[in-house]
Amino acid sequence: MSLASGIKAIDYLYAYSRRSAAEHRADFADPASFLPSGVGIPALWISFGPIWLLAPFLEELAQQHPERLRDLHGLIACSSSSALTKRFAFNDFDRALVARLISAEDQLLATCRRLDVPCHILRPSLIYGQVGPYGDRNLSLLLALMRRLPLVLLPSHSGLRQPIHASQLAAVALQLAQQMLGPGLNPALPERIALGGDSQISYKAMLQALQQALPANDPARHCYICEIPNRLFFLLAAPLLLRSPKAFEAVLRIGADLAGFTPSHQLLDQPPHPFPVLPLSL
Repeated sequence: MSLASGIKAIDYLYAYSRRSAAEHRADFADPASFLPSGVGIPALWISFGPIWLLAPFLEELAQQHPERLRDLHGLIACSSSSALTKRFAFNDFDRALVARLISAEDQLLATCRRLDVPCHILRPSLIYGQVGPYGDRNLSLLLALMRRLPLVLLPSHSGLRQPIHASQLAAVALQLAQQMLGPGLNPALPERIALGGDSQISYKAMLQALQQALPANDPARHCYICEIPNRLFFLLAAPLLLRSPKAFEAVLRIGADLAGFTPSHQLLDQPPHPFPVLPLSL
Protein backbone atom coordinates (compact mmCIF):
# COMPACT_ATOMS: atom_id res chain seq x y z
CA MET A 1 0.00 0.00 0.00
CA SER A 2 1.14 3.53 -0.69
CA LEU A 3 -0.51 6.72 0.53
CA ALA A 4 0.91 10.21 0.26
CA SER A 5 -0.23 13.35 2.05
CA GLY A 6 0.74 16.87 1.13
CA ILE A 7 -0.05 20.57 0.99
CA LYS A 8 0.28 23.03 -1.90
CA ALA A 9 3.32 21.79 -3.88
CA ILE A 10 3.55 18.62 -1.77
CA ASP A 11 5.50 20.36 1.00
CA TYR A 12 4.96 17.38 3.29
CA LEU A 13 5.15 13.78 2.09
CA TYR A 14 4.34 10.72 4.16
CA ALA A 15 4.83 7.19 2.84
CA TYR A 16 2.70 4.54 4.50
CA SER A 17 3.33 0.82 4.81
CA ARG A 18 1.35 -2.08 6.23
CA ARG A 19 4.49 -3.33 8.01
CA SER A 20 4.08 -3.11 11.77
CA ALA A 21 7.49 -1.45 12.21
CA ALA A 22 6.77 1.32 9.69
CA GLU A 23 6.91 4.91 10.93
CA HIS A 24 3.62 5.66 9.12
CA ARG A 25 1.44 2.58 9.12
CA ALA A 26 -1.64 1.88 7.04
CA ASP A 27 -3.05 -1.59 6.46
CA PHE A 28 -6.00 -1.87 4.08
CA ALA A 29 -7.12 -4.94 6.04
CA ASP A 30 -7.19 -2.99 9.34
CA PRO A 31 -8.83 0.45 8.87
CA ALA A 32 -9.39 0.85 12.61
CA SER A 33 -5.63 1.06 13.24
CA PHE A 34 -5.02 3.81 10.68
CA LEU A 35 -3.99 7.16 12.16
CA PRO A 36 -3.24 9.89 9.59
CA SER A 37 -0.02 11.87 9.88
CA GLY A 38 0.13 15.62 9.57
CA VAL A 39 -3.10 16.30 11.46
CA GLY A 40 -4.49 19.73 10.63
CA ILE A 41 -2.72 19.87 7.25
CA PRO A 42 -4.83 19.62 4.07
CA ALA A 43 -3.99 16.16 2.75
CA LEU A 44 -4.21 14.30 -0.50
CA TRP A 45 -3.83 10.54 -0.78
CA ILE A 46 -2.03 8.82 -3.64
CA SER A 47 -2.52 5.08 -3.62
CA PHE A 48 -0.88 2.47 -5.85
CA GLY A 49 -2.23 -0.35 -3.71
CA PRO A 50 -4.97 -2.72 -4.91
CA ILE A 51 -8.01 -0.56 -5.50
CA TRP A 52 -10.34 -3.40 -4.46
CA LEU A 53 -8.76 -3.15 -0.99
CA LEU A 54 -8.52 0.65 -0.90
CA ALA A 55 -12.23 1.14 -1.61
CA PRO A 56 -13.58 -0.76 1.43
CA PHE A 57 -10.75 0.69 3.55
CA LEU A 58 -11.92 4.24 2.83
CA GLU A 59 -15.59 3.29 3.18
CA GLU A 60 -15.07 1.83 6.66
CA LEU A 61 -13.07 4.88 7.74
CA ALA A 62 -15.85 7.14 6.47
CA GLN A 63 -18.47 5.18 8.41
CA GLN A 64 -16.60 4.34 11.61
CA HIS A 65 -13.89 7.00 11.94
CA PRO A 66 -14.91 10.06 9.88
CA GLU A 67 -12.81 12.34 12.09
CA ARG A 68 -9.68 10.73 10.63
CA LEU A 69 -10.67 11.94 7.17
CA ARG A 70 -11.31 15.53 8.24
CA ASP A 71 -8.13 16.80 6.51
CA LEU A 72 -8.60 14.76 3.33
CA HIS A 73 -8.89 17.15 0.36
CA GLY A 74 -8.39 14.74 -2.53
CA LEU A 75 -7.57 11.19 -3.57
CA ILE A 76 -5.74 9.64 -6.53
CA ALA A 77 -6.01 5.88 -6.90
CA CYS A 78 -4.50 3.44 -9.37
CA SER A 79 -6.75 0.92 -11.08
CA SER A 80 -5.97 -0.76 -14.41
CA SER A 81 -6.82 -0.44 -18.09
CA SER A 82 -7.94 -4.07 -17.81
CA ALA A 83 -11.28 -2.61 -16.73
CA LEU A 84 -11.57 -1.53 -20.38
CA THR A 85 -9.48 -3.97 -22.39
CA LYS A 86 -10.81 -7.15 -20.77
CA ARG A 87 -14.46 -6.20 -20.37
CA PHE A 88 -15.50 -8.65 -23.11
CA ALA A 89 -13.28 -11.50 -21.88
CA PHE A 90 -14.74 -14.99 -21.94
CA ASN A 91 -12.47 -16.66 -19.35
CA ASP A 92 -13.61 -16.61 -15.74
CA PHE A 93 -10.40 -15.11 -14.32
CA ASP A 94 -10.47 -11.97 -16.47
CA ARG A 95 -14.23 -11.54 -16.13
CA ALA A 96 -13.86 -11.62 -12.34
CA LEU A 97 -10.96 -9.15 -12.52
CA VAL A 98 -12.99 -6.65 -14.56
CA ALA A 99 -15.95 -6.96 -12.18
CA ARG A 100 -13.70 -6.47 -9.16
CA LEU A 101 -11.99 -3.41 -10.65
CA ILE A 102 -15.17 -1.66 -11.73
CA SER A 103 -16.97 -2.44 -8.48
CA ALA A 104 -14.04 -1.01 -6.48
CA GLU A 105 -13.88 2.10 -8.66
CA ASP A 106 -17.61 2.69 -8.23
CA GLN A 107 -17.40 2.24 -4.46
CA LEU A 108 -14.40 4.54 -4.14
CA LEU A 109 -16.01 7.31 -6.20
CA ALA A 110 -19.29 6.98 -4.29
CA THR A 111 -17.53 7.29 -0.93
CA CYS A 112 -15.53 10.32 -2.10
CA ARG A 113 -18.70 12.02 -3.35
CA ARG A 114 -20.35 11.55 0.03
CA LEU A 115 -17.25 13.01 1.69
CA ASP A 116 -17.18 15.83 -0.89
CA VAL A 117 -13.58 14.85 -1.70
CA PRO A 118 -12.36 15.08 -5.32
CA CYS A 119 -11.16 11.73 -6.64
CA HIS A 120 -9.35 10.66 -9.81
CA ILE A 121 -8.77 7.04 -10.75
CA LEU A 122 -5.86 6.25 -13.08
CA ARG A 123 -6.31 3.30 -15.42
CA PRO A 124 -2.75 2.76 -16.71
CA SER A 125 -1.98 0.59 -19.70
CA LEU A 126 0.95 -1.82 -19.87
CA ILE A 127 3.28 -0.73 -17.02
CA TYR A 128 6.99 -1.43 -17.44
CA GLY A 129 10.38 -0.30 -16.18
CA GLN A 130 12.70 -0.35 -13.23
CA VAL A 131 12.40 2.02 -10.25
CA GLY A 132 14.98 1.43 -7.54
CA PRO A 133 14.97 -2.27 -6.64
CA TYR A 134 11.50 -2.80 -8.14
CA GLY A 135 10.82 -4.00 -11.68
CA ASP A 136 7.78 -4.83 -13.75
CA ARG A 137 6.39 -8.27 -14.47
CA ASN A 138 5.13 -7.37 -17.93
CA LEU A 139 7.74 -6.50 -20.55
CA SER A 140 10.47 -8.06 -18.41
CA LEU A 141 8.78 -11.44 -18.99
CA LEU A 142 8.91 -10.87 -22.75
CA LEU A 143 12.62 -10.07 -22.49
CA ALA A 144 13.21 -13.24 -20.49
CA LEU A 145 11.39 -15.23 -23.18
CA MET A 146 13.50 -13.68 -25.96
CA ARG A 147 16.68 -14.56 -24.05
CA ARG A 148 15.68 -18.24 -23.99
CA LEU A 149 14.30 -18.68 -27.51
CA PRO A 150 16.00 -18.32 -30.90
CA LEU A 151 12.82 -16.87 -32.41
CA VAL A 152 9.43 -15.52 -31.40
CA LEU A 153 6.34 -15.94 -33.59
CA LEU A 154 3.92 -13.06 -34.03
CA PRO A 155 0.84 -12.55 -36.20
CA SER A 156 1.60 -10.46 -39.28
CA HIS A 157 -1.07 -7.94 -38.22
CA SER A 158 -0.61 -7.42 -34.49
CA GLY A 159 -2.46 -4.86 -32.41
CA LEU A 160 -1.22 -1.57 -31.06
CA ARG A 161 0.17 -1.13 -27.56
CA GLN A 162 0.81 2.00 -25.48
CA PRO A 163 3.22 0.98 -22.69
CA ILE A 164 3.75 3.42 -19.84
CA HIS A 165 6.92 3.54 -17.75
CA ALA A 166 6.45 3.38 -13.99
CA SER A 167 8.17 6.75 -13.65
CA GLN A 168 5.66 8.32 -16.07
CA LEU A 169 2.76 6.92 -14.06
CA ALA A 170 4.25 8.30 -10.84
CA ALA A 171 4.86 11.69 -12.47
CA VAL A 172 1.24 11.93 -13.62
CA ALA A 173 -0.03 11.05 -10.14
CA LEU A 174 2.21 13.69 -8.55
CA GLN A 175 1.19 16.31 -11.13
CA LEU A 176 -2.50 15.66 -10.45
CA ALA A 177 -1.87 15.84 -6.71
CA GLN A 178 -0.21 19.23 -7.03
CA GLN A 179 -3.07 20.50 -9.18
CA MET A 180 -5.77 19.13 -6.85
CA LEU A 181 -4.21 20.97 -3.91
CA GLY A 182 -3.94 24.18 -5.88
CA PRO A 183 -6.09 26.17 -8.32
CA GLY A 184 -4.84 24.60 -11.52
CA LEU A 185 -6.82 21.34 -11.97
CA ASN A 186 -8.67 21.03 -15.26
CA PRO A 187 -12.38 20.84 -14.34
CA ALA A 188 -13.02 18.81 -17.50
CA LEU A 189 -10.66 16.03 -16.41
CA PRO A 190 -12.72 12.84 -15.98
CA GLU A 191 -12.86 10.94 -12.72
CA ARG A 192 -11.52 7.82 -14.48
CA ILE A 193 -8.48 8.48 -16.65
CA ALA A 194 -7.34 5.82 -19.13
CA LEU A 195 -3.60 6.50 -19.19
CA GLY A 196 -0.87 5.32 -21.53
CA GLY A 197 2.67 6.12 -22.57
CA ASP A 198 3.55 8.54 -25.35
CA SER A 199 3.97 5.99 -28.16
CA GLN A 200 1.35 3.80 -29.85
CA ILE A 201 3.26 0.96 -31.48
CA SER A 202 2.61 -2.49 -32.88
CA TYR A 203 3.54 -5.57 -30.89
CA LYS A 204 6.44 -6.26 -33.25
CA ALA A 205 7.72 -2.68 -33.08
CA MET A 206 7.50 -2.85 -29.29
CA LEU A 207 9.69 -5.97 -29.15
CA GLN A 208 12.17 -4.53 -31.64
CA ALA A 209 12.46 -1.28 -29.68
CA LEU A 210 13.09 -3.29 -26.50
CA GLN A 211 15.84 -5.23 -28.25
CA GLN A 212 17.54 -2.06 -29.46
CA ALA A 213 17.50 -0.61 -25.94
CA LEU A 214 19.40 -3.60 -24.49
CA PRO A 215 23.17 -3.86 -24.08
CA ALA A 216 24.96 -5.23 -27.15
CA ASN A 217 25.81 -8.53 -25.42
CA ASP A 218 22.25 -9.24 -24.21
CA PRO A 219 20.99 -12.57 -25.66
CA ALA A 220 17.54 -11.10 -26.29
CA ARG A 221 19.02 -8.93 -29.05
CA HIS A 222 19.67 -12.07 -31.10
CA CYS A 223 16.13 -13.43 -30.89
CA TYR A 224 14.51 -13.37 -34.34
CA ILE A 225 10.98 -11.96 -34.50
CA CYS A 226 9.13 -13.94 -37.15
CA GLU A 227 5.75 -12.84 -38.49
CA ILE A 228 3.33 -15.45 -39.84
CA PRO A 229 -0.23 -15.10 -41.18
CA ASN A 230 -2.76 -14.33 -38.47
CA ARG A 231 -4.86 -17.42 -39.19
CA LEU A 232 -1.85 -19.71 -38.88
CA PHE A 233 -0.67 -17.97 -35.69
CA PHE A 234 -4.01 -18.34 -33.92
CA LEU A 235 -4.42 -21.90 -35.23
CA LEU A 236 -1.10 -22.83 -33.62
CA ALA A 237 -2.28 -21.22 -30.38
CA ALA A 238 -5.63 -23.07 -30.37
CA PRO A 239 -4.49 -25.98 -28.10
CA LEU A 240 -4.01 -23.41 -25.33
CA LEU A 241 -7.79 -23.07 -25.15
CA LEU A 242 -8.01 -26.54 -23.59
CA ARG A 243 -5.03 -26.10 -21.31
CA SER A 244 -5.60 -22.50 -20.16
CA PRO A 245 -8.45 -20.31 -21.50
CA LYS A 246 -6.82 -17.32 -19.77
CA ALA A 247 -3.50 -17.86 -21.60
CA PHE A 248 -5.30 -18.45 -24.91
CA GLU A 249 -7.20 -15.19 -24.56
CA ALA A 250 -3.95 -13.38 -23.75
CA VAL A 251 -2.54 -14.68 -27.05
CA LEU A 252 -5.68 -13.53 -28.87
CA ARG A 253 -5.17 -10.02 -27.50
CA ILE A 254 -1.84 -9.81 -29.37
CA GLY A 255 -3.96 -9.12 -32.44
CA ALA A 256 -6.13 -6.49 -30.72
CA ASP A 257 -5.52 -2.74 -30.45
CA LEU A 258 -5.02 -1.95 -26.75
CA ALA A 259 -4.11 1.71 -27.19
CA GLY A 260 -5.77 5.08 -27.70
CA PHE A 261 -5.38 6.14 -24.06
CA THR A 262 -4.47 9.64 -22.87
CA PRO A 263 -0.68 9.91 -23.32
CA SER A 264 1.17 10.84 -20.15
CA HIS A 265 2.93 13.81 -21.75
CA GLN A 266 -0.40 15.59 -22.30
CA LEU A 267 -1.16 15.56 -18.57
CA LEU A 268 2.41 16.52 -17.73
CA ASP A 269 2.51 19.29 -20.37
CA GLN A 270 5.85 17.96 -21.61
CA PRO A 271 7.24 16.79 -24.96
CA PRO A 272 6.50 13.11 -25.64
CA HIS A 273 9.09 10.49 -24.73
CA PRO A 274 9.77 7.78 -27.33
CA PHE A 275 9.43 4.14 -26.28
CA PRO A 276 11.11 2.69 -24.33
CA VAL A 277 11.79 5.03 -21.43
CA LEU A 278 14.76 3.81 -19.41
CA PRO A 279 15.65 2.10 -17.19
CA LEU A 280 14.14 -1.24 -18.16
CA SER A 281 13.58 -4.11 -15.77
CA LEU A 282 16.07 -6.71 -16.94
